[in-house]
Amino acid sequence: MAAKSLMHASSPCHSCFSSSQSSLINFRRTQLGFENSVKWESLSLCFGGKSGGVERLQRKERKSLQVRCTAEFIDRGMLMGRRGREEAKVMNVPERFKVVALMACVMCLCNADRVVMSVAIVPLAAKHGWSNSFLGIVQSSFLWGYIFSSVVGGALVDKYGGKRVIATGVALWSFATLLTPWAANHSTGSLLAVRAFFGLAEGVALPSMGILLSRWFPNHERASAVGFSMAGFHLGNVAGLLLTPIMLSSVGITGPFILFSSLGILWLMTWTRGVTNDPQDNHFISKSELRLIQDGKAEYSSLNKGELPPVRLLLSKLPTWAIIFANITNNWGYFVLLSWMPVYFKTVFNVNLKQAAWFSAVPWGTMAVSGYFAGRTSDYLIKAGLSLTLVRKIMQSIGFIGPGVSLLCLNYAKTPESALLLITIALSLSSFSQAGFLLNMQDIAPQYAGFLHGISNSAGTLAAIVSTIGTGYFVQWLGSFQAFLTVTAALYFMSAIFWNLFATGERVF
Repeated sequence: MAAKSLMHASSPCHSCFSSSQSSLINFRRTQLGFENSVKWESLSLCFGGKSGGVERLQRKERKSLQVRCTAEFIDRGMLMGRRGREEAKVMNVPERFKVVALMACVMCLCNADRVVMSVAIVPLAAKHGWSNSFLGIVQSSFLWGYIFSSVVGGALVDKYGGKRVIATGVALWSFATLLTPWAANHSTGSLLAVRAFFGLAEGVALPSMGILLSRWFPNHERASAVGFSMAGFHLGNVAGLLLTPIMLSSVGITGPFILFSSLGILWLMTWTRGVTNDPQDNHFISKSELRLIQDGKAEYSSLNKGELPPVRLLLSKLPTWAIIFANITNNWGYFVLLSWMPVYFKTVFNVNLKQAAWFSAVPWGTMAVSGYFAGRTSDYLIKAGLSLTLVRKIMQSIGFIGPGVSLLCLNYAKTPESALLLITIALSLSSFSQAGFLLNMQDIAPQYAGFLHGISNSAGTLAAIVSTIGTGYFVQWLGSFQAFLTVTAALYFMSAIFWNLFATGERVF
């Protein structure tokens, strides 16, 4: 009987010890630092002579502690494979910010890959004995492919979304970048073909950017998102202009082409993992962020599932032509400065290649900042109650009249420093167009914005080809840049008038 009583008395102790051991294992796994305190407290329950009521109370407390630790284990996000709790998501970076950051990076690479040739063409021309007129042909060969892919790429983006389309484009243009120095050494025909293929691949970048950002950002944040992405685009000019001379002098002609093509592949590996065409399909977005995006849109449109764009209807409205003419003017002036700025500083002010690259890089750096400022200003004006039409007209007027005046003044620049200042002002103010016609496509035709972007971009690309080749012939025939700068300024002024007469921020299609 005494033995039975003794066994009965020892059972709670054994049960308690087993429970304590289990608790020790749980706490060791959670790594919350409670192991020692629980160990001694648990042993005291068995051997400290506590009464039954106190023992039950401490068991209850111990279970409560284990539950709290388990809850903490979950809330700290240690159980992977689920979306997690809403509190954990508050600490995370919003998914739309990740999308726009990756978009800014690829736009930076997009432009850097273009600019490499603008710098590398100087030693290539010296090596092969190319004339100024042929330089214009080489510079414009990128646009030969670009003009065809803009419309097709825009339609593909409308149908399949921007993720896959831009990923394919990056893979192809990185490959073309890698082939460029080999093609230049092989023959001029090979070089022109590779550059045209490069342009064909890059033609999908801007339509993809526009569609993806319109789906991932509410209307009152869209201009800022585009401004941030285009800041990356302009910083690509800076990266290309500064890094290319360094790579040329240290590695050789192949150096910058290998560098930027490799960066494209690295970006591609990151992009394909976590980005979706639509925020609704993203597995990591919080409910609050998704609700913010959807509530900030007048109409949440889905992908255009195979419908043919109404080309005749699109071209029958003057707001469409306002966008087309604005794109023509913007590309005309942009590609003149992009392709010829290093040559301009070398020819007019006799600065060497490395100095010319530095002089050329400064305006693009300021353009990146001013473009983001333009987007923030546009969003602020919309939130303040100004109509979308008025905001688009204000932004575009600054983007055309400012550069026009600056280019006229450039004809009278006497020093490279004064020329640099005027070009910087021209490009900084031209970046306001990003909050003008570049956003207006989504305003008037959200269902066909990619295709409309393709049409207007193709027209703008044709203008860029004419201006890039035309600059070379003007310089060769007249011996100066002045005449072509005056023509470009006049085009800016005429397009500003047309835009203010016929552009609208209301939905047309």
